[in-house]
Amino acid sequence: MPAAELVHMCTINAQLGPMIEVGNGPKGTRIVANVPSLSVTSERLNAQLATDDAADWLTIANDGTGLLDVRFTLETDDGAFIYVEYQGRANMAEGLIATAPTFQTGDERYLWLNSVQAVAAGHLNGDTGKLVYEVYEVKVTA
Repeated sequence: MPAAELVHMCTINAQLGPMIEVGNGPKGTRIVANVPSLSVTSERLNAQLATDDAADWLTIANDGTGLLDVRFTLETDDGAFIYVEYQGRANMAEGLIATAPTFQTGDERYLWLNSVQAVAAGHLNGDTGKLVYEVYEVKVTA
């Protein structure tokens, strides 16, 4: 019977910028949030945003659940580029977030990331726009 173990992978610190409310559409209320700064820190991975391409295309469902769609590109402290994307759910009233990040890179030093399925638990401080995630690699064992 397979089992899963969560192994701490890194911490993500992000600062959300201005948010644009597109309005209520067929899927809910769409909000686009720019992410002007983001850092990833751990023993194996240290990186910052590579460009100003980070954003969260958030949809607020009728029941108040936040549906996340996030993408960004990292540059590691040793010059590698890593594309990150994740979807997830947010309790908008409490600022609690659950996500499932995946990674893509061609840099040989970080190829291990291409096979990682991660999960993350986050908290958004709505007053400051500061967002912190603890990211865990899901290790599946037989």
